[in-house]
Amino acid sequence: MSVLTRRHLLRHAARSASATAVAGVTRAAVSATVPTGAALLTAGDATPARRTGDPATGPGDDTDPERHTDAEGTLGLHFPENFGWGAATSAYQIEGAAKEDGRGESIWDTFSRTPGRTRGGDNGDVAADHYHRYLADLDLMRDLGLRSYRFSISWPRIQADGRGAPNQRGLDFYRRLVDGLHDRGIAPMATLYHWDLPQALQDAGGWENRDTAHRFAEYADAVFNALGTAVPTWLTVNEPKTVVQNGYLIGHHAPGHQDPDAAYLVAHHLMLAHGLAVQALRATGDDTRIGPALNLHPCYPVDDSPAATAAARLYDGYENRLYLDPVFTGSYPADVLADLGPGSRMVQGIRDGDLKIISAPVDLLAVQYYTPIYVTGTGGTERRWPTSEASWQQIYPDGMYDILTRVTRDYGPVPITVTENGLPTPDTLSDAGTVDDTGRIAFLRDHLAAAHRAVASGVPLESYHVWSLMDNFEWEVGYDQRWGLIYVDYPTQRRVLKSSAHWYRRVIAANGL
Repeated sequence: MSVLTRRHLLRHAARSASATAVAGVTRAAVSATVPTGAALLTAGDATPARRTGDPATGPGDDTDPERHTDAEGTLGLHFPENFGWGAATSAYQIEGAAKEDGRGESIWDTFSRTPGRTRGGDNGDVAADHYHRYLADLDLMRDLGLRSYRFSISWPRIQADGRGAPNQRGLDFYRRLVDGLHDRGIAPMATLYHWDLPQALQDAGGWENRDTAHRFAEYADAVFNALGTAVPTWLTVNEPKTVVQNGYLIGHHAPGHQDPDAAYLVAHHLMLAHGLAVQALRATGDDTRIGPALNLHPCYPVDDSPAATAAARLYDGYENRLYLDPVFTGSYPADVLADLGPGSRMVQGIRDGDLKIISAPVDLLAVQYYTPIYVTGTGGTERRWPTSEASWQQIYPDGMYDILTRVTRDYGPVPITVTENGLPTPDTLSDAGTVDDTGRIAFLRDHLAAAHRAVASGVPLESYHVWSLMDNFEWEVGYDQRWGLIYVDYPTQRRVLKSSAHWYRRVIAANGL
């Protein structure tokens, strides 16, 4: 890793912590922060960038006839037949039952129970109590008309210490969940890892330890053999970039480190874990599909200068190509490896045969889109669009179009599913028992219009999942941000469909906008 890069990453981590303290808030991280600080945005809006055909190289025309702000109007846009309308969650954020039925401790149990790590000291011990209320939640999914449900499996619920014989009670829960989805005509889409590493494995070095990737493959094999073809689509690792950036650069996610040298070794081991899981599924002979879930951020230069163009290209390397290239081309991006330097722990940690494992053919790519990034000639970032309650998130629907078309253009026509897209809004339960979240409706509507335009441009988009099905434990910001279609009154665990849920039900029924 170059001295410049090391200083840049450490400065970003320090500035992030300072900005958080001054603002009195902590950023959510359903989507990752970035190496040089997308959340550290300049005051005021700059001139909006134009839409680009290549997010990493430059701007283009901003004309978008499908973009509207009238949330209740219709656009006359129809999606392909059998399009997979869905919603998404993750285990630690909704399940609760943290100490029941043989579940072990995860790094998020440890992190969230450490004073000062989460807003208000919140944790996922109860969360949305989905573990006990899953049947009622399944009925809500059916009533919404969902065709697909993307959820994650809790590794410590299957292996308390991250190794050894699987916990049958944990497997039984997911079998009941999957069977309940099928009973309601909803296709299960299961994520193997959504950040809840067993604490025992963290104590042994966590993702810095190459052995953790092999333990993950054993865990994946146990889950595959237990659930089999009842799960038609598997996702391996959710947002490895978020683990790297938030967990090991900035430190506001579990395990809470600030160590650039470790961070990118972790990236390699997460990608190795992905590849080993793909191999484990192929070895079962099951006719099911598998792929990674990557949060991708289109990176735009702030101007046409050579410096901004070059900086945006490298930024794109850290944000996107570091995770896309090894899966689809069997190599890491040369510019990123050169920037890290030959002595970096990541470069030193790549062994013969690793990239062949990582590039084992996948059946689909899960894309998660939340925000664009605008890069200056010095490698900093600027804000160009209004932000949501999550200060790191700029609301820019065209970025959805740009990232989807870019993936198809650069990596070929791999089937794509959008597995996360959404925003937090200041939702309140009215005296009449309703939640009016028109801001969420407008956001989803504009992003779905951009996705439709991508389909029309040849992107093989199969499905779309709103983040999130319901309000949940939102990582380091606890329960202060609400991202769900369904309002959760945490003291009573009452569920209330928000206006966006009713709207989304109509979209699904019409198969379009």
